[in-house]
Amino acid sequence: MAHLNREDLLSLEEYAEQRTDFRARVIAHKKNRQVALNPHMTLYFEDKFTMQYQVQEMLRIEKIFDRAGIEDELAVYNPLIPDGRNWKATFMIEYSDIDERKKELAKLIGVEDKVWVCVDGHDKSYAIADEDMERDTVDKTSAVHFMRFELSDAMARDAKAGGKISMGVDHENCQCKIIVAENIHASLTADLT
Repeated sequence: MAHLNREDLLSLEEYAEQRTDFRARVIAHKKNRQVALNPHMTLYFEDKFTMQYQVQEMLRIEKIFDRAGIEDELAVYNPLIPDGRNWKATFMIEYSDIDERKKELAKLIGVEDKVWVCVDGHDKSYAIADEDMERDTVDKTSAVHFMRFELSDAMARDAKAGGKISMGVDHENCQCKIIVAENIHASLTADLT
């Protein structure tokens, strides 16, 4: 999947005019790209369209319109676009109660390395997490992690041919497994070349 460049972006003025419609399209698109692993853990799979939205929003919020500033934002968000042989996701651990969140994050140190995807007939592909920076401390894991799942040619081929995709967590304090719905399967396999 190609990276974003300046030509893919709307000017601040154009984006302001189209923002409501653009946002509605992104929200609809993202519904086919999120996987709830359990009530507190969700994978939000990124692609070129979701990252275009992120960049447009950052440019709008920061009022960035100069070439260097735009290139800086592209450099931050382009690494989150899958390259045709992997999936990239934001992993969120969500607890509404602050005290419960602190307690659970303390129990989940290292969870980011135990999240996996699997195509039927193949081994699990564990996340390569937080390549940009370490997010765990000695006391707790972060509530947000950025992940990359590498797929072999055979895994990609079989997923595109309809092989079931499952996802889960194999952490000592959290084990879960789900099979992705058809709409998510279709969206994720569209990322594969």
